[in-house]
Amino acid sequence: MIDYLIVGLLVLGTFFVALGAVGLLRLPDVYSRMHAVTKATTLGMGGLLGASGLFFFFFLGHSVLGELATLWLVFLTNPVGGHMIAKSAYLIGVPMADISVLDEFGRSGALADSEHDTD
Repeated sequence: MIDYLIVGLLVLGTFFVALGAVGLLRLPDVYSRMHAVTKATTLGMGGLLGASGLFFFFFLGHSVLGELATLWLVFLTNPVGGHMIAKSAYLIGVPMADISVLDEFGRSGALADSEHDTD
C-alpha cells in the first residue's frame, strides 16, 4: 500500500515540476512566469521529497530529517526568491504583458490612483 502512495507522490511532484516548465515556456512576461515557476516547483518538490522520505523511512529504515530540512528550505526560499526576482524586474522597468489589466504596485490602475497619491 505504501508503494502506491510513493508512486502517487512521485507522479504528482513530477506533474507540478513539468507544469512549472510549461508555464515558463508559455506565459507572456517575467511576472507570470515567476508566479508559475515558484508555485509549481514548490508543490512539485513537496511531492518528490515526500516520496523520497516515505521510501527511505519505510523501505530502508533511515531517518527523514534530511528530506524534512530540504522541504522546509524549499518552502521558505522558493516563494521569497520568486517574489524578489519579480520585484527587481519591476523596479528596473521590465514591462508587463499587454494582456495585463492591473498593476497593483503603483504605476497604473485604481490602487495607484487612490492609495499612492501623496499630492
